[in-house]
Formats: sequence, structure tokens, C-alpha cells
Amino acid sequence: MASVFHALLETLVAERDSFNRIWFANDELTPPEFSYQVNFPRLELVVSGEYVNALEEHGEINEVRVLGGDALYIPPNCWNKPRWETDCSVLSLLFGRRQLGFSLVSKAKDQSGFYDVQKHSVQTRTGHAIDHILEALNALAKEPKQKPMDEHLLLALLSYAHSMLAAPGESVKKRSENLYQGICIYIQENFHRDINRESIARRFSISPNHLSRLFRQQGHMRLADYITWVRIDRAKFMLKRYDFRLNEVSMRCGYQDVNYFFRVFKNKTGMTPSEYRASNAAV
Repeated sequence: MASVFHALLETLVAERDSFNRIWFANDELTPPEFSYQVNFPRLELVVSGEYVNALEEHGEINEVRVLGGDALYIPPNCWNKPRWETDCSVLSLLFGRRQLGFSLVSKAKDQSGFYDVQKHSVQTRTGHAIDHILEALNALAKEPKQKPMDEHLLLALLSYAHSMLAAPGESVKKRSENLYQGICIYIQENFHRDINRESIARRFSISPNHLSRLFRQQGHMRLADYITWVRIDRAKFMLKRYDFRLNEVSMRCGYQDVNYFFRVFKNKTGMTPSEYRASNAAV
């Protein structure tokens, strides 16, 4: 799978000495329901077609059309909301703390699902140039003038990601570590959806038992506990950042039963969601 993304990035870097347009996501306004919002940076490149998104622009939420040759950069905790209503193929790079994830999805107009989904991940480490490139992009996203620095930084980011894919072949142990980290990134992206052991296993073409075993071997908690940890962590962020009603926080974090969400939240934090929000408002 690494060869697929290596070849795709090689083509993109070789053919593109500039971008048609670079979009930056923001987080000044309250994100719409079912927006993508995670605590790590993401870069989305339109390989072909038209990628329709809701984005925050100049203090308003607008529908924008990200076209082939365009790029969309989403800093940590900023959001975008894809429409997936047109023909498009999108390459996503997800810059997790320990993992660089690659995702290629293709969608046909008037079809409910994706006809091609490919995923891969490689391990990364802190203290490398990629950290500084991402920090510069995150800072640039907040500035009124972004050209031409945005193009230089994105091309540097793509070149660095390409070089990471060119690393020597992985051992079986390394592949297991990368699969585990890739699944963690997927859960962090999709915590608001109805995900469970079976659906995640299907997405990564492994058995549910293999998935559970992977978390026992690689992680510090069970799969179900990790999903809960991600959801409660995002609930804490939403309670501090937005004025959502508690039932909306529950729904946006993947809990359809608000009473169950209250019980889980208090079990994990020692406070009810209301108490948590009040304690942070007082700080």
C-alpha cells in the first residue's frame, strides 16, 4: 500500500510547482453538525473532480468548491464539512502525534458510498523538520496574508511526507504498530459516528478478534476504552470551547443516549458535564 501513496505523492510533487488555490480552515465560528474536527493537522489534496465543503470564511460559513490542483489545510481543532455530492478523488494526509496517515477516497456523484478507499500510515517522531513545517502552517493560517509562503510550506510538507514513504521496508512488528496507529487516527477522525469493533475491523479489512488483539498488544487500553477516551476528550474540548446544549455535545461525540453520556462522563472525569463546564468557566 505504501507504494500507491509513494507514487501518487511523487507525481503530485513533480507536476506541481504551485497550487491553483490553497484554502485554510478556521475555528472562530461554531462548526456545523457532523463536521470533521480533530486535534491534529490535516492536508487534503483534490486529485480530480470537485470537492465541495462547508468552510468558515471571513466570519461566515460558506460552501466552497475545492478543485483539482487545489489544497485544503486544516490546522488542529479547526473544522471542515465535506458534502461528498460530486465526482471527486481526494488524498488526505493526517499528521498525528506519532503517526502520519494517508487516505485516498473516491466518490461518484449520485452514489451513496465511496467506490475506492485506500489507507496507509507510517510512524513519525518528534523533533524533526516536519514539526516546524506544521507549526509554520498553523501560524500562517491565522495571518491575513498567506501567499506565497503557503505554497512553499505545503510543497515542503509534501516532499517530506514523500520521503517518509520511501523508507526501507517494514518488519511484521512495524506493520502492526503502523496499523494500530492508523486505526487510532481513524477513531479520532470518526468519534462522532456510530463506530464499533465490527465496523472498524471491516474498514481495515481485518477480523474483529485481530482488532481486539492488536489493541491488547500495541496499546495501553482496550479498543472500547480507547473509543470512550477519545469521545470524552472531545466532549471536554466542546464544553470548554462552545455553548452547545448538553444533548448536542452528547450527539456530536457519538452518544445518542444523553443519560448514558452523562454517566460515562462522570465516571471518567468525576464531574457531570455541567459541573465540568462551570469549573472551566471559572478558571
